[in-house]
Parts: sequence; structure tokens; C-alpha cells
Amino acid sequence: MKVLLRDDVHGLGKRGDIVEVAGGFARNFLFPTGRALKATDNMTAQAASMRRSRDLRDAKDRESAQTVAGALGAKTITVTARAGAEGRLFGSVTAQDLAEAVEAQTGAVVDRRHIHLDEPIKALGTHTVAVRLHDEVSGELTVEVVAAS
Repeated sequence: MKVLLRDDVHGLGKRGDIVEVAGGFARNFLFPTGRALKATDNMTAQAASMRRSRDLRDAKDRESAQTVAGALGAKTITVTARAGAEGRLFGSVTAQDLAEAVEAQTGAVVDRRHIHLDEPIKALGTHTVAVRLHDEVSGELTVEVVAAS
């Protein structure tokens, strides 16, 4: 069954795409949640309009992500945490902690899901953290974890 996607659907397509899906998937998931419409021959203009607006929004998001990535790359974020004598933290520094510190110190809003930590930071010192702000824009964030006095 051919459907016109009204929203981005992970693993299927983006808004404005006309894709072929199984009938049950369309009837039981896409149509009831409002994520797709049944594609007809007259919907090509509507699909093109959706793709144009998606491309404009995507370009704007990419540009703002590049601006934020440039600001993050030039700055070192300082996070204070309680630590023991050997430099091990009582607890850890998570992506949520980093997102809050970035917003407080730079004013840039970064979603915690865009900060990629292999595991939470559990030691004092300087750490490099990957930040993926957009599909095409990623950067690195330098984090310095210092002991709270």
C-alpha cells in the first residue's frame, strides 16, 4: 500500500515521502496515529510541498546546529562534583548534567539525547564528549570535571 508520510518515521522515511508499506502497518499504526495518509494520484503536489517545507526547516536546523557546534568547540565546560581523595567521583556526571552545564555556561540549549557518552564520567579531569546536534552536524565538547570544595 502506498502512503504519504505526514511525519518522519524512523526506518521508513521522512515527511512528504511516498513509500510502500504493508497494509496492516498502515491501518494499525500509521493511519491511527496520523503519521500517514493513503497516497493517491492527486497527492504529488501535496507531497512536493511537504518536502519543500521539510528541506527549508532542515536547512534552518542545520545552520543553527553549526552555530551551536562552533560555540561548544571553542569553550571548555566546567562541572563540579563531589570526589574522593583518589579523584573518583561519588556518583557520576551524566548527559543530563552536561546539558544543564552547557546551558548555564554558554546559553546554548543542547538536548541530553544529543550528548553521546559511552559511559558516565566517573573521574576528575578533562574529558572529550561527542555531541551530535543534527544528522550532518557533530562536534566535540571539552568537559573539565573538578572537585567540589
